[in-house]
Amino acid sequence: MTNKLKVGIVGAPRGQSFVRSFQAIEETDVTAICDLNIDTAERVANQFNIDQKYTDFEKMIQSDLDIVVVSTPMPLHAPQSTIALQEDKHVISEVPAATDLQQCWKLVQSVENSKNKYMMAENYVYTKPNILIRELAKQGLFGDIYFGEGQYIHELKAFNEITKWRRKWQTGRNGCTYPTHSLGPVLQWFGDSVRSVSCFGSGHHYKDPSGHQYENEDTITMICKTTRGGLIEIRVDMLSDRPHNLNYYSLQGTKGCYEAARGLGDRPKIWLEEHSDQAVWQPLSDFEEQYMPEIWRNPPAEALQAGHGGGDYFEVREFVDSIINNTKSPIDIYESMDMTVPGLVSEVSINRDSIPVEVPDFRLIKRFPEDLPKILQNSAAISWN
Repeated sequence: MTNKLKVGIVGAPRGQSFVRSFQAIEETDVTAICDLNIDTAERVANQFNIDQKYTDFEKMIQSDLDIVVVSTPMPLHAPQSTIALQEDKHVISEVPAATDLQQCWKLVQSVENSKNKYMMAENYVYTKPNILIRELAKQGLFGDIYFGEGQYIHELKAFNEITKWRRKWQTGRNGCTYPTHSLGPVLQWFGDSVRSVSCFGSGHHYKDPSGHQYENEDTITMICKTTRGGLIEIRVDMLSDRPHNLNYYSLQGTKGCYEAARGLGDRPKIWLEEHSDQAVWQPLSDFEEQYMPEIWRNPPAEALQAGHGGGDYFEVREFVDSIINNTKSPIDIYESMDMTVPGLVSEVSINRDSIPVEVPDFRLIKRFPEDLPKILQNSAAISWN
């Protein structure tokens, strides 16, 4: 390709993974990197032969770019995505999409007013087992799906002290503050969205190095009811002292069930009525030859080497394809809201004795914007400054 899509990345530390993925795609060229720390920007630029270095985000997006990658701390995702969209750039943003409902609304408006693409970069939906389960569910092999689980168990106390923003935006808030890795894949399997959430915590058992108690309770469970009556249980734990488990998923339907690996040699396992006369587990890998989607059939070496089980590469590949072919963004603004907003609402629930709280549907708010003030007042209208 002679006219490659020019990519600029804001947030150099996490942005390095995006650099590798975009540089592995022949239709794109990473031409700019931006970070408040000029030494970090220089180091990453030199490592990956990137010509343009910035410390000012707004200056970077005024340059000759086609795609902006937002890989900065969480409270900046929505504002920087909004600015980039207004500057006529395609945007792929790290998770979650936003940190409060006001940000969500502004971001939705910006996407609706733009002719360009927006994608939230939820990489866990692209791991090999999750892609295969999505295909099996899409083909109806689970029957009527009514229960799912997602767990993100990643002890991050030391990382909190290195990346200071996490101490406020992840473990400094009480609720399911980082939901998309656990919720995103399950929502895709259900083909549904969350109607209401109830959020529960296990209490506080740890203190940070300065002796202060973490605001986030150690283990958070968010119980989600979907619009079609399904039940999803989400667990997020970033504080408990325990071995790294990263993620776990399960899915239950009337004609099949699935459980991810639990470690110590365990393998992803599945039972599908259509493929077995008896309810016995089979390795999920037994179904790859017949059902694995093309995206994972013959993955390039770059995908196999990418982080998060190949997710870091495949999310970028599909996003670029949607731009080139002018097709729907792989995780568009409304799916991004589906994966993000339940976590915001969970903060209201856990702070109100775990009462069920309605999750606003931004598809409806688009049609009835006059309802927004009431939703902001009665739901997760929490402004974090």
